[in-house]
Amino acid sequence: MTFARAYAAKQMSAHDAVGMIHDGDTVVLPTGVGETPALLEALSEQRREFRDVTVSQILPLRTFDYLEPETRGHVRHAALFLGGPTRKGAQDGWIDVRHSNFSEMPELFRRGLLPVDVVFAMASEMDEHGYFSISLSTDYTLAAIEKARAVVLEVNPQVPYAYGDCHVHLDQVAAVVEDDRPLATVGLPKIDEVEKAIGGHVADMIPDGATLQIGYGAIPDAVVMQLTGRTDLNIHTEMIGDGILSLTESGAVTNRGKSVKPGVSLATFALGSERLYSWMHRNRGLEMHPVDFTNDPAIAGANDLLHTINGTIEIDFTGQCCSESIGYKPYSGTGGQSDFVRAGNRSRGGKSFIVLPSTAKGGTISRITPTLKPGAFVSTSKNDVDHVVTEYGVAQLRGATSAQRAERLIAIAHPDFREELGIKAQEMHLL
Repeated sequence: MTFARAYAAKQMSAHDAVGMIHDGDTVVLPTGVGETPALLEALSEQRREFRDVTVSQILPLRTFDYLEPETRGHVRHAALFLGGPTRKGAQDGWIDVRHSNFSEMPELFRRGLLPVDVVFAMASEMDEHGYFSISLSTDYTLAAIEKARAVVLEVNPQVPYAYGDCHVHLDQVAAVVEDDRPLATVGLPKIDEVEKAIGGHVADMIPDGATLQIGYGAIPDAVVMQLTGRTDLNIHTEMIGDGILSLTESGAVTNRGKSVKPGVSLATFALGSERLYSWMHRNRGLEMHPVDFTNDPAIAGANDLLHTINGTIEIDFTGQCCSESIGYKPYSGTGGQSDFVRAGNRSRGGKSFIVLPSTAKGGTISRITPTLKPGAFVSTSKNDVDHVVTEYGVAQLRGATSAQRAERLIAIAHPDFREELGIKAQEMHLL
């Protein structure tokens, strides 16, 4: 049978494909843009026909009807990383939260520690050899596919066919659903003066020839916009976005100096504009790989001059970073922060940066605190944190004593809070 005939035999409606789910199943979805809107709409419409089905995913972008507390006994969400559609449900207790470093999720699926029965994934059109590209979100999806009973691809002609280890063969697929709606897009964030100042401090410490991991957000993009004058930069990151696209188009990125996959930018998921997705299509200068490759600290850290940039919510005097909760209330997830902090520490000549504005809530709260809020999740440990950056400067913590850490962090806190923080540090016998 030709691939075209085999494809036609597996093609069905989203409504029918949802019938492959059994009561008690866990349905795994890729990160962000890789989620499958046609299939999730069909699942939402039929949700009351199921019992005890779980949808497991990192960073959902759209709000579907199955995300209702009233029907959680039929279909319930288990978050690997929270987004806008799932944050309140997690804080109220009717959405489950699973905790893991991003890099370790594929192995957790392989070991059965993260359950999977069915995989829904967005994919490109099939090539002449029977392969689809799951370019938008390679992440943990290939590992989940290895373990799943059934794999359903939502094929959209707007999904780029990317290179790398991001392909699924028709033989692995139980059903194909076609949909041509526009892909989800995320524009560049607005950058204020505080974020621009933080970005400037980081950019000043990034040399020509550096390899970069840059996450999503205003501060990482503020760094990127101040690096266009650099030469021979390299990209080894988890997320490819419009900031990196702009940096590449400026000519600053050549990928000549990488130890891991020289000559190409590496990422595991994409989040950006239609222009970004178009640029990804059959681009030999980009490869998409599973997250246990891109985020493995040993692999990423094999690149010389690896510079990693990640945000946090608050940091205490020891350097512990809470990046995923507000007190005990979950806000996002661990993601790849600790993966890349450790990778930057391993890299010869590398640095890791934790970035944050000095205050929150209109300047009424200091993000640099003597201790984290009760119940706060520690995302990056005191033993791993390297450079901490606010708009007031850089505190280098790695190798520093407890007293040095407190002193350096107070020096980059907002001036309105430095006296208060200093008094507290004295009470704690740090100064």
